[in-house]
Amino acid sequence: MLRKLLLLLMLCIIFMTRRSKAAAAPSASQTLIWGPGLETNIFLPARFFFIQTVDSTGRNFTTSPGEKTFEVKITSPTDPYARIWIQILDRNDGSFLVRYRMYASYTDLHVQILLKDKLVGKSPYVLKGAVYHESCDCPEPSGALWEKNMHCPASFSQIESDLSVFPSVDPDHNTHEILKRFGKRHSLCHYTIKNNQVYIKTHGEHVGFRIFMDAFLLSLTRKVKVPDIEFFVNLGDWPLEKRRASEKPSPVFSWCGSNDTQDIVMPTYDLTESVLETMGRVSLDMMSVQGHTGPVWEQKISKAFWRGRDSRKERLELVKLARANPDMLDAAFTNFFFFKHDESLYGPLVKHVSFFDFFKYKYQINVDGTVAAYRLPYLLAGDSAVFKHDSIYYEHFYKQLQPWVHYIPFKADLSDLLEKIQWARDHDEEAKQIALAGQQFARTHLMGDSIFCYYFKLFQDSKDKG
Repeated sequence: MLRKLLLLLMLCIIFMTRRSKAAAAPSASQTLIWGPGLETNIFLPARFFFIQTVDSTGRNFTTSPGEKTFEVKITSPTDPYARIWIQILDRNDGSFLVRYRMYASYTDLHVQILLKDKLVGKSPYVLKGAVYHESCDCPEPSGALWEKNMHCPASFSQIESDLSVFPSVDPDHNTHEILKRFGKRHSLCHYTIKNNQVYIKTHGEHVGFRIFMDAFLLSLTRKVKVPDIEFFVNLGDWPLEKRRASEKPSPVFSWCGSNDTQDIVMPTYDLTESVLETMGRVSLDMMSVQGHTGPVWEQKISKAFWRGRDSRKERLELVKLARANPDMLDAAFTNFFFFKHDESLYGPLVKHVSFFDFFKYKYQINVDGTVAAYRLPYLLAGDSAVFKHDSIYYEHFYKQLQPWVHYIPFKADLSDLLEKIQWARDHDEEAKQIALAGQQFARTHLMGDSIFCYYFKLFQDSKDKG
Protein backbone atom coordinates (compact mmCIF):
# COMPACT_ATOMS: atom_id res chain seq x y z
CA MET A 1 0.00 0.00 0.00
CA LEU A 2 2.80 2.37 0.98
CA ARG A 3 4.64 1.61 -2.28
CA LYS A 4 1.51 2.42 -4.30
CA LEU A 5 1.12 5.74 -2.48
CA LEU A 6 4.78 6.62 -3.08
CA LEU A 7 4.47 5.67 -6.75
CA LEU A 8 1.32 7.78 -7.09
CA LEU A 9 3.07 10.72 -5.39
CA MET A 10 6.06 10.44 -7.74
CA LEU A 11 3.76 10.36 -10.79
CA CYS A 12 1.96 13.47 -9.50
CA ILE A 13 5.28 15.27 -9.03
CA ILE A 14 6.44 14.32 -12.55
CA PHE A 15 3.10 15.46 -14.02
CA MET A 16 3.15 18.79 -12.15
CA THR A 17 6.80 19.39 -13.09
CA ARG A 18 6.09 18.77 -16.78
CA ARG A 19 3.00 20.97 -16.61
CA SER A 20 5.00 23.73 -14.91
CA LYS A 21 7.76 23.53 -17.52
CA ALA A 22 5.19 23.62 -20.32
CA ALA A 23 3.57 26.70 -18.79
CA ALA A 24 6.97 28.35 -18.34
CA ALA A 25 7.98 27.78 -21.96
CA PRO A 26 7.54 30.70 -24.38
CA SER A 27 4.21 30.61 -26.20
CA ALA A 28 4.10 31.63 -29.87
CA SER A 29 0.42 32.62 -29.65
CA GLN A 30 0.67 34.54 -26.36
CA THR A 31 3.96 36.39 -26.93
CA LEU A 32 3.50 40.12 -27.61
CA ILE A 33 4.92 42.04 -30.58
CA TRP A 34 4.72 45.84 -30.96
CA GLY A 35 6.69 48.91 -31.93
CA PRO A 36 7.33 51.61 -34.57
CA GLY A 37 9.28 49.27 -36.84
CA LEU A 38 6.01 47.54 -37.71
CA GLU A 39 4.48 50.74 -39.11
CA THR A 40 5.18 51.84 -42.68
CA ASN A 41 5.05 55.57 -42.03
CA ILE A 42 7.48 55.68 -39.11
CA PHE A 43 10.53 56.43 -41.20
CA LEU A 44 13.79 56.12 -39.19
CA PRO A 45 17.46 55.43 -40.01
CA ALA A 46 17.16 52.12 -38.17
CA ARG A 47 13.67 50.79 -37.55
CA PHE A 48 12.88 48.79 -34.43
CA PHE A 49 10.19 46.85 -32.59
CA PHE A 50 9.86 44.77 -29.44
CA ILE A 51 9.10 41.20 -28.40
CA GLN A 52 7.78 40.43 -24.91
CA THR A 53 8.05 36.73 -24.15
CA VAL A 54 4.84 35.31 -22.62
CA ASP A 55 4.11 31.75 -21.49
CA SER A 56 0.96 29.72 -22.22
CA THR A 57 -0.77 31.01 -19.06
CA GLY A 58 -0.37 34.63 -20.20
CA ARG A 59 2.42 35.42 -17.78
CA ASN A 60 5.25 37.71 -18.95
CA PHE A 61 8.79 36.42 -18.67
CA THR A 62 10.95 38.65 -16.43
CA THR A 63 14.23 36.91 -17.23
CA SER A 64 15.77 35.96 -20.54
CA PRO A 65 14.43 32.78 -22.18
CA GLY A 66 17.69 32.63 -24.14
CA GLU A 67 19.13 35.05 -26.69
CA LYS A 68 18.38 32.73 -29.62
CA THR A 69 14.76 32.05 -28.64
CA PHE A 70 13.28 33.99 -31.56
CA GLU A 71 14.12 34.27 -35.22
CA VAL A 72 13.14 37.26 -37.36
CA LYS A 73 12.84 37.27 -41.14
CA ILE A 74 12.07 40.40 -43.16
CA THR A 75 11.35 40.07 -46.87
CA SER A 76 9.77 41.97 -49.73
CA PRO A 77 7.61 39.95 -52.15
CA THR A 78 8.40 42.48 -54.89
CA ASP A 79 12.17 42.12 -54.47
CA PRO A 80 13.55 38.63 -53.80
CA TYR A 81 17.04 40.12 -53.40
CA ALA A 82 16.08 42.66 -50.72
CA ARG A 83 18.98 43.29 -48.34
CA ILE A 84 18.02 44.04 -44.75
CA TRP A 85 20.36 43.85 -41.77
CA ILE A 86 18.55 42.51 -38.69
CA GLN A 87 19.74 42.37 -35.08
CA ILE A 88 17.86 40.81 -32.16
CA LEU A 89 18.99 42.30 -28.84
CA ASP A 90 18.16 40.33 -25.70
CA ARG A 91 17.23 42.88 -23.03
CA ASN A 92 17.70 40.26 -20.31
CA ASP A 93 14.28 40.92 -18.78
CA GLY A 94 12.11 38.64 -20.89
CA SER A 95 11.89 41.15 -23.74
CA PHE A 96 13.85 41.69 -26.95
CA LEU A 97 14.56 44.71 -29.11
CA VAL A 98 14.66 43.90 -32.82
CA ARG A 99 16.27 46.52 -35.04
CA TYR A 100 16.77 46.49 -38.78
CA ARG A 101 18.37 48.72 -41.36
CA MET A 102 17.44 48.49 -45.01
CA TYR A 103 19.92 48.90 -47.86
CA ALA A 104 17.25 50.36 -50.18
CA SER A 105 13.57 51.31 -50.23
CA TYR A 106 11.19 48.36 -50.61
CA THR A 107 7.48 47.70 -51.11
CA ASP A 108 5.21 45.68 -48.81
CA LEU A 109 7.74 44.43 -46.28
CA HIS A 110 6.76 41.19 -44.55
CA VAL A 111 8.05 40.79 -40.99
CA GLN A 112 7.98 37.25 -39.60
CA ILE A 113 8.80 36.46 -35.97
CA LEU A 114 9.36 32.76 -35.38
CA LEU A 115 9.56 30.57 -32.29
CA LYS A 116 10.81 27.11 -33.23
CA ASP A 117 9.35 27.56 -36.72
CA LYS A 118 5.98 28.71 -35.34
CA LEU A 119 4.74 32.19 -36.26
CA VAL A 120 4.63 34.46 -33.21
CA GLY A 121 1.81 36.86 -32.36
CA LYS A 122 0.11 38.09 -35.54
CA SER A 123 3.03 37.30 -37.83
CA PRO A 124 3.58 38.04 -40.58
CA TYR A 125 3.29 41.79 -40.02
CA VAL A 126 2.98 43.57 -43.36
CA LEU A 127 4.23 47.11 -43.90
CA LYS A 128 2.08 48.02 -46.87
CA GLY A 129 3.21 50.34 -49.62
CA ALA A 130 6.58 52.05 -49.96
CA VAL A 131 8.92 51.51 -47.01
CA TYR A 132 11.59 54.17 -47.36
CA HIS A 133 15.33 53.82 -46.94
CA GLU A 134 17.14 56.47 -44.88
CA SER A 135 18.60 58.15 -47.98
CA CYS A 136 15.22 58.45 -49.74
CA ASP A 137 14.27 62.09 -50.28
CA CYS A 138 10.59 61.37 -49.64
CA PRO A 139 9.23 64.02 -47.26
CA GLU A 140 5.67 63.91 -45.99
CA PRO A 141 4.16 67.27 -47.10
CA SER A 142 1.94 67.60 -44.02
CA GLY A 143 3.75 68.16 -40.75
CA ALA A 144 0.57 67.41 -38.82
CA LEU A 145 0.15 64.05 -40.55
CA TRP A 146 3.82 63.20 -40.01
CA GLU A 147 3.48 63.93 -36.28
CA LYS A 148 0.37 61.76 -36.14
CA ASN A 149 2.13 58.90 -37.95
CA MET A 150 5.12 59.21 -35.61
CA HIS A 151 2.87 59.31 -32.51
CA CYS A 152 4.63 62.49 -31.39
CA PRO A 153 3.46 64.03 -28.10
CA ALA A 154 1.43 67.22 -28.32
CA SER A 155 4.16 69.18 -26.53
CA PHE A 156 7.51 69.03 -24.79
CA SER A 157 7.84 70.90 -21.51
CA GLN A 158 11.43 71.95 -22.18
CA ILE A 159 10.52 73.49 -25.54
CA GLU A 160 7.61 75.38 -23.99
CA SER A 161 9.86 76.67 -21.21
CA ASP A 162 12.69 77.68 -23.55
CA LEU A 163 10.48 79.52 -26.03
CA SER A 164 8.36 81.26 -23.39
CA VAL A 165 10.95 84.05 -23.04
CA PHE A 166 10.62 84.89 -26.73
CA PRO A 167 7.13 86.29 -27.38
CA SER A 168 8.19 86.97 -30.97
CA VAL A 169 11.32 86.71 -33.12
CA ASP A 170 12.43 89.09 -35.88
CA PRO A 171 14.87 87.05 -38.04
CA ASP A 172 16.74 90.08 -39.40
CA HIS A 173 17.11 91.72 -36.00
CA ASN A 174 18.02 88.36 -34.50
CA THR A 175 20.83 87.83 -37.03
CA HIS A 176 22.26 91.27 -36.39
CA GLU A 177 22.17 90.95 -32.59
CA ILE A 178 23.57 87.42 -32.35
CA LEU A 179 26.48 88.12 -34.68
CA LYS A 180 27.27 91.39 -32.89
CA ARG A 181 27.22 89.77 -29.45
CA PHE A 182 28.61 86.29 -30.10
CA GLY A 183 30.02 86.16 -33.65
CA LYS A 184 33.61 87.18 -32.85
CA ARG A 185 34.32 85.09 -29.76
CA HIS A 186 32.20 81.98 -30.38
CA SER A 187 31.56 79.47 -33.16
CA LEU A 188 28.06 79.59 -34.62
CA CYS A 189 26.17 78.15 -37.55
CA HIS A 190 23.38 80.14 -39.16
CA TYR A 191 20.81 77.75 -40.64
CA THR A 192 18.03 78.71 -43.01
CA ILE A 193 15.42 76.16 -44.06
CA LYS A 194 13.48 77.37 -47.09
CA ASN A 195 11.19 75.14 -49.15
CA ASN A 196 12.66 72.18 -47.26
CA GLN A 197 16.18 72.99 -48.46
CA VAL A 198 18.90 73.57 -45.86
CA TYR A 199 21.23 76.59 -46.25
CA ILE A 200 24.25 77.07 -44.03
CA LYS A 201 26.61 79.90 -43.10
CA THR A 202 29.26 79.46 -40.43
CA HIS A 203 30.77 82.10 -38.13
CA GLY A 204 33.88 81.63 -36.01
CA GLU A 205 36.98 79.48 -36.13
CA HIS A 206 35.97 76.09 -34.72
CA VAL A 207 32.90 75.03 -36.70
CA GLY A 208 33.59 71.31 -37.16
CA PHE A 209 30.71 70.30 -34.87
CA ARG A 210 28.23 71.58 -37.45
CA ILE A 211 28.50 68.14 -39.09
CA PHE A 212 26.11 66.70 -36.49
CA MET A 213 23.44 69.33 -37.08
CA ASP A 214 23.94 69.27 -40.84
CA ALA A 215 23.40 65.51 -40.94
CA PHE A 216 20.31 65.63 -38.76
CA LEU A 217 18.64 68.45 -40.68
CA LEU A 218 19.24 66.64 -43.97
CA SER A 219 17.77 63.46 -42.48
CA LEU A 220 14.73 65.27 -41.08
CA THR A 221 13.98 67.13 -44.33
CA ARG A 222 14.05 63.82 -46.20
CA LYS A 223 11.22 62.62 -43.95
CA VAL A 224 8.94 65.62 -43.53
CA LYS A 225 8.50 69.14 -44.87
CA VAL A 226 10.03 71.34 -42.19
CA PRO A 227 8.60 74.86 -41.72
CA ASP A 228 10.60 77.72 -43.26
CA ILE A 229 12.79 78.96 -40.42
CA GLU A 230 16.08 80.68 -39.58
CA PHE A 231 18.07 79.93 -36.43
CA PHE A 232 21.58 80.00 -34.96
CA VAL A 233 23.23 76.94 -33.44
CA ASN A 234 25.96 77.40 -30.84
CA LEU A 235 28.72 74.94 -31.79
CA GLY A 236 30.55 75.21 -28.48
CA ASP A 237 30.08 73.35 -25.21
CA TRP A 238 28.79 76.15 -23.00
CA PRO A 239 25.37 77.78 -23.44
CA LEU A 240 25.71 81.47 -24.37
CA GLU A 241 22.70 83.63 -23.54
CA LYS A 242 23.01 84.78 -19.91
CA ARG A 243 19.89 85.39 -17.84
CA ARG A 244 19.71 89.17 -17.49
CA ALA A 245 16.40 90.79 -16.66
CA SER A 246 17.53 94.11 -18.11
CA GLU A 247 18.32 92.81 -21.59
CA LYS A 248 16.22 91.35 -24.37
CA PRO A 249 17.59 87.82 -24.95
CA SER A 250 18.50 86.42 -28.34
CA PRO A 251 17.30 82.91 -29.31
CA VAL A 252 20.37 80.72 -29.60
CA PHE A 253 20.03 76.94 -30.02
CA SER A 254 22.46 74.89 -27.89
CA TRP A 255 23.01 71.24 -27.04
CA CYS A 256 23.05 72.01 -23.34
CA GLY A 257 21.31 74.49 -21.04
CA SER A 258 22.08 75.88 -17.61
CA ASN A 259 20.35 77.66 -14.74
CA ASP A 260 22.41 80.77 -15.55
CA THR A 261 21.50 80.91 -19.25
CA GLN A 262 18.42 80.84 -21.45
CA ASP A 263 19.56 79.10 -24.60
CA ILE A 264 17.03 76.96 -26.48
CA VAL A 265 18.07 73.38 -25.75
CA MET A 266 18.26 70.60 -28.35
CA PRO A 267 19.14 66.92 -27.91
CA THR A 268 22.92 66.67 -27.60
CA TYR A 269 25.08 66.14 -30.65
CA ASP A 270 26.14 62.80 -29.17
CA LEU A 271 22.59 61.47 -28.82
CA THR A 272 21.61 62.99 -32.19
CA GLU A 273 24.49 61.27 -34.00
CA SER A 274 23.78 57.94 -32.30
CA VAL A 275 20.22 58.05 -33.67
CA LEU A 276 21.46 58.66 -37.22
CA GLU A 277 24.30 56.13 -37.06
CA THR A 278 22.56 53.27 -35.24
CA MET A 279 23.66 50.03 -36.93
CA GLY A 280 26.19 52.24 -38.72
CA ARG A 281 29.49 53.69 -37.59
CA VAL A 282 28.66 54.11 -33.89
CA SER A 283 28.79 51.24 -31.42
CA LEU A 284 27.18 53.09 -28.50
CA ASP A 285 23.55 54.06 -29.04
CA MET A 286 20.25 53.81 -27.19
CA MET A 287 19.48 50.42 -28.73
CA SER A 288 22.83 48.69 -28.39
CA VAL A 289 22.95 49.52 -24.66
CA GLN A 290 19.68 47.66 -24.13
CA GLY A 291 21.26 44.47 -25.40
CA HIS A 292 24.34 44.79 -23.17
CA THR A 293 23.15 45.51 -19.64
CA GLY A 294 25.45 43.01 -17.95
CA PRO A 295 24.51 40.51 -15.25
CA VAL A 296 21.09 40.49 -13.61
CA TRP A 297 20.77 42.84 -10.62
CA GLU A 298 21.48 40.20 -7.99
CA GLN A 299 24.76 39.27 -9.68
CA LYS A 300 26.08 42.80 -10.17
CA ILE A 301 28.90 44.16 -8.02
CA SER A 302 27.54 46.31 -5.18
CA LYS A 303 29.83 49.25 -5.87
CA ALA A 304 29.52 52.59 -7.63
CA PHE A 305 31.50 52.85 -10.88
CA TRP A 306 32.90 55.69 -13.00
CA ARG A 307 35.47 56.13 -15.77
CA GLY A 308 36.27 59.26 -17.77
CA ARG A 309 38.62 62.18 -18.22
CA ASP A 310 39.56 65.09 -15.97
CA SER A 311 37.17 67.68 -17.44
CA ARG A 312 35.92 68.99 -14.08
CA LYS A 313 37.37 69.53 -10.61
CA GLU A 314 34.62 67.43 -9.03
CA ARG A 315 35.90 64.50 -11.06
CA LEU A 316 39.25 64.86 -9.32
CA GLU A 317 37.44 64.72 -5.99
CA LEU A 318 35.52 61.64 -7.15
CA VAL A 319 38.74 59.76 -7.91
CA LYS A 320 40.20 60.89 -4.58
CA LEU A 321 37.08 59.63 -2.80
CA ALA A 322 37.35 56.28 -4.57
CA ARG A 323 40.95 55.83 -3.45
CA ALA A 324 39.94 56.35 0.16
CA ASN A 325 36.88 54.08 -0.13
CA PRO A 326 37.68 51.31 -2.63
CA ASP A 327 35.08 48.99 -1.10
CA MET A 328 32.28 51.40 -2.10
CA LEU A 329 33.48 53.22 -5.19
CA ASP A 330 35.59 52.36 -8.24
CA ALA A 331 36.46 55.61 -10.06
CA ALA A 332 39.53 56.36 -12.16
CA PHE A 333 40.74 58.49 -15.07
CA THR A 334 41.35 57.13 -18.54
CA ASN A 335 42.78 60.43 -19.82
CA PHE A 336 44.28 63.67 -18.48
CA PHE A 337 43.80 66.90 -20.40
CA PHE A 338 42.68 69.80 -18.19
CA PHE A 339 44.68 69.02 -15.03
CA LYS A 340 47.83 67.41 -16.41
CA HIS A 341 49.92 68.93 -13.63
CA ASP A 342 47.84 66.89 -11.13
CA GLU A 343 48.34 63.54 -12.84
CA SER A 344 50.78 62.40 -10.15
CA LEU A 345 48.08 63.07 -7.51
CA TYR A 346 45.13 61.48 -9.28
CA GLY A 347 46.76 58.95 -11.59
CA PRO A 348 47.88 56.54 -12.72
CA LEU A 349 45.64 56.36 -15.76
CA VAL A 350 43.72 53.13 -16.25
CA LYS A 351 42.80 51.40 -19.50
CA HIS A 352 39.54 52.24 -21.21
CA VAL A 353 36.65 50.01 -20.21
CA SER A 354 33.90 49.09 -22.65
CA PHE A 355 30.82 51.11 -21.78
CA PHE A 356 28.82 47.90 -21.69
CA ASP A 357 31.10 46.60 -18.93
CA PHE A 358 30.01 49.50 -16.72
CA PHE A 359 26.84 47.51 -16.07
CA LYS A 360 28.70 44.84 -14.16
CA TYR A 361 28.19 47.29 -11.28
CA LYS A 362 24.93 48.10 -9.53
CA TYR A 363 25.54 51.83 -9.27
CA GLN A 364 26.61 54.26 -12.00
CA ILE A 365 27.99 57.73 -11.23
CA ASN A 366 26.99 60.57 -13.55
CA VAL A 367 29.09 63.64 -12.74
CA ASP A 368 29.38 66.76 -14.88
CA GLY A 369 32.25 67.20 -17.31
CA THR A 370 32.83 70.43 -19.22
CA VAL A 371 29.06 70.85 -19.06
CA ALA A 372 26.42 68.16 -18.49
CA ALA A 373 27.76 64.63 -18.86
CA TYR A 374 26.25 63.47 -22.15
CA ARG A 375 26.45 59.80 -21.16
CA LEU A 376 23.33 60.03 -18.95
CA PRO A 377 20.86 58.66 -21.57
CA TYR A 378 23.00 55.55 -22.02
CA LEU A 379 23.45 55.05 -18.28
CA LEU A 380 19.69 55.25 -17.75
CA ALA A 381 19.12 52.70 -20.52
CA GLY A 382 21.14 50.09 -18.64
CA ASP A 383 19.76 48.33 -15.58
CA SER A 384 22.03 49.86 -12.94
CA ALA A 385 20.90 52.60 -10.55
CA VAL A 386 22.17 56.00 -11.69
CA PHE A 387 23.59 58.47 -9.15
CA LYS A 388 23.22 61.94 -10.67
CA HIS A 389 25.35 64.94 -9.76
CA ASP A 390 23.40 68.04 -8.64
CA SER A 391 24.19 70.41 -11.48
CA ILE A 392 23.36 73.78 -13.01
CA TYR A 393 23.55 72.14 -16.45
CA TYR A 394 20.76 70.20 -18.13
CA GLU A 395 19.87 68.35 -21.31
CA HIS A 396 16.59 68.47 -23.21
CA PHE A 397 14.93 65.72 -21.14
CA TYR A 398 15.98 66.61 -17.58
CA LYS A 399 12.66 68.33 -16.78
CA GLN A 400 10.94 64.96 -17.10
CA LEU A 401 13.29 63.18 -14.68
CA GLN A 402 12.39 62.85 -11.02
CA PRO A 403 14.97 62.35 -8.24
CA TRP A 404 14.44 59.19 -6.19
CA VAL A 405 12.22 57.88 -8.98
CA HIS A 406 14.54 57.74 -12.01
CA TYR A 407 17.88 58.37 -10.28
CA ILE A 408 19.53 58.89 -6.90
CA PRO A 409 20.71 62.50 -6.46
CA PHE A 410 23.91 63.58 -4.74
CA LYS A 411 25.26 67.03 -3.88
CA ALA A 412 27.42 69.11 -6.22
CA ASP A 413 30.40 68.92 -3.82
CA LEU A 414 30.04 65.10 -3.51
CA SER A 415 29.77 65.46 0.29
CA ASP A 416 26.88 62.99 0.55
CA LEU A 417 27.88 60.53 -2.19
CA LEU A 418 29.17 57.81 0.14
CA GLU A 419 26.05 58.18 2.27
CA LYS A 420 23.86 57.70 -0.81
CA ILE A 421 25.83 54.63 -1.92
CA GLN A 422 25.39 53.14 1.54
CA TRP A 423 21.66 53.91 1.39
CA ALA A 424 21.42 51.97 -1.89
CA ARG A 425 23.25 49.04 -0.33
CA ASP A 426 20.91 49.06 2.67
CA HIS A 427 17.80 49.45 0.50
CA ASP A 428 18.55 47.04 -2.32
CA GLU A 429 14.99 46.59 -3.58
CA GLU A 430 14.31 50.35 -3.65
CA ALA A 431 17.57 50.91 -5.54
CA LYS A 432 16.61 48.20 -8.02
CA GLN A 433 13.22 49.85 -8.62
CA ILE A 434 14.94 53.20 -9.26
CA ALA A 435 17.19 51.45 -11.79
CA LEU A 436 14.16 49.94 -13.55
CA ALA A 437 12.26 53.26 -13.57
CA GLY A 438 15.26 55.05 -15.10
CA GLN A 439 15.57 52.31 -17.68
CA GLN A 440 11.89 52.53 -18.60
CA PHE A 441 12.18 56.32 -18.93
CA ALA A 442 15.05 55.95 -21.40
CA ARG A 443 13.19 53.29 -23.39
CA THR A 444 10.12 55.52 -23.61
CA HIS A 445 11.54 59.02 -24.10
CA LEU A 446 15.05 58.78 -25.55
CA MET A 447 14.73 56.51 -28.57
CA GLY A 448 15.17 57.70 -32.15
CA ASP A 449 11.49 58.38 -32.85
CA SER A 450 11.33 60.68 -29.81
CA ILE A 451 14.42 62.61 -30.92
CA PHE A 452 12.96 63.24 -34.39
CA CYS A 453 9.68 64.36 -32.80
CA TYR A 454 11.52 66.74 -30.46
CA TYR A 455 13.46 68.47 -33.22
CA PHE A 456 10.42 68.84 -35.46
CA LYS A 457 8.31 70.25 -32.63
CA LEU A 458 11.12 72.67 -31.75
CA PHE A 459 11.30 74.00 -35.31
CA GLN A 460 7.53 74.16 -35.65
CA ASP A 461 7.03 76.04 -32.39
CA SER A 462 9.98 78.35 -33.15
CA LYS A 463 8.44 79.14 -36.51
CA ASP A 464 5.25 80.19 -34.76
CA LYS A 465 7.28 82.86 -32.93
CA GLY A 466 8.39 84.45 -36.19
